Amino acid sequence: MTTSRATVVGAGIVGLAAASRLLDRGWEVTVLADRSTAESTSHLAAAVWFPTRAAPRDRVLAWGATTFRELADQARREVPGVVMRESLALYREDPGEPWWSAAVEDLRPARRDELPGCYSHGLRFTVPLVEMPVHLPWLAEHVAGRGARFVTRRLDTLDDAVGPTHPADLVVAAPGLGARELVPDDTVTPVRGQIVRVANPGLTRSVRDEAHPGGRAYVHPRAHDVILGGTLEEGVWDATPDPATAEAIVARCTDLVPEIADADVLDTVAGLRPARPTVRLERAALADGTPVIHDYGHGGSGVTLAWGCADEVAELA
Repeated sequence: MTTSRATVVGAGIVGLAAASRLLDRGWEVTVLADRSTAESTSHLAAAVWFPTRAAPRDRVLAWGATTFRELADQARREVPGVVMRESLALYREDPGEPWWSAAVEDLRPARRDELPGCYSHGLRFTVPLVEMPVHLPWLAEHVAGRGARFVTRRLDTLDDAVGPTHPADLVVAAPGLGARELVPDDTVTPVRGQIVRVANPGLTRSVRDEAHPGGRAYVHPRAHDVILGGTLEEGVWDATPDPATAEAIVARCTDLVPEIADADVLDTVAGLRPARPTVRLERAALADGTPVIHDYGHGGSGVTLAWGCADEVAELA
């Protein structure tokens, strides 16, 4: 019996999750990308489960709930880089029940003594946090250890993923922002995100305010550092960190968590999220008739949706 061959285009979290699920189904997998996993946008992500800049809501909720369960299980199994993190979302008005609440297991209103002085409402819950510089290399090695082949090569078009020297029975297109040129799909646009990394003064709880007057703000502690964010700059292609933006991020994050005011700044980075009006997850075909499953356009929700989307990719395959 001949084993079916799949080429996954993209080595970020979405591509690696899809590759893992195809391996589960017995596919022979090649992961093809123009850069290493360590150079992917996923590697820069704050990577806390929280639906951000992704639609449509019904599918995002389903994919997000599946991913939540998978990452929670990975945390229980002590998969490197994956932990469950207590979280506090802050609001100036009663938020009601968030649309994503069905995916979270322990959502409750915050008590008054849990809120910083300028906030009147909050929600407490626990969600997965993935420390990407630890987890992504582990996941790539895990996928390779199960037989996947990694090839670094730049494609001009998605059709170039299949050829006489590299045949495939299926292509999974998970190239992130690269989908704009490869597919091509001009609805794919960048959403620039800048973060600041500071030394961890002993924090263990994530805190966020998506509607801070100065811009969205979040404080996500990891093992040895804290990620402070961030920005959602639609259509901006420049990934050069901006010092003034970094100062503003630290200032508004200090409103949330005063303990980080004197934390040493380790570095600041910016990346381009691969956004689209809706996530594209569907079957199509390349010019030569080879089936392709598109899996891109996750915006700021790659980590939040990756495993739910990967399960659907495996079903479609």
